[in-house]
Amino acid sequence: MNIVSKVDPRIKEVELRHSPVYIRVNKFDESSAKKFADEISKAHNTGQTVIPVVIDSYGGQVYSLMAMISAIKAAHVPIATIVSGKAMSCGAILFSFGQDGMRYVDSDATVMIHDVSSFEKGKVEEIKASAEETERLNTKVYEMMALNCGKHKDYFLDIVHERGHADWFLDSNEALKHNLANHIGTPRLEVEVGIAFNFYA
Repeated sequence: MNIVSKVDPRIKEVELRHSPVYIRVNKFDESSAKKFADEISKAHNTGQTVIPVVIDSYGGQVYSLMAMISAIKAAHVPIATIVSGKAMSCGAILFSFGQDGMRYVDSDATVMIHDVSSFEKGKVEEIKASAEETERLNTKVYEMMALNCGKHKDYFLDIVHERGHADWFLDSNEALKHNLANHIGTPRLEVEVGIAFNFYA
């Protein structure tokens, strides 16, 4: 994503008190979730009217995804999500949390949706408990994605089931078709610095 600055030529020097914030998401783990929340908080102090979140990720831990979703829900500024390269697994879910009308996917990017994975090993009862939690999370994230995209809650659950629960790869046009994306192409963040002279009687 490009950040473009437009400075009035009558201004000799410019020093922004707070530079605009845009967030890059490559991983979904505890440290990246904490950094994500910190960057969301930081962006509220810049005066910017939107917080761009650029996603280029193979996915990761679903609990870290949930922490990022909580940070987005708590934000007082609209969140724009932009897929650059890939948004797979957790990345695809996070992509859907961009405000409606502010979800962008690069024309050559790939979105991939699949079931939440469980890697629990141990006693039978522990494995059963893990499977139940995995199923709960799987249903939860698919329903959230569907509601974010203006679909009925089982929309993505039904499609994944019909596909035999195989990995589902979408190009930019398919992401647009299912309303995961609102726009094909990447936006730019423009910072304008100017002078206004006002005379009042």
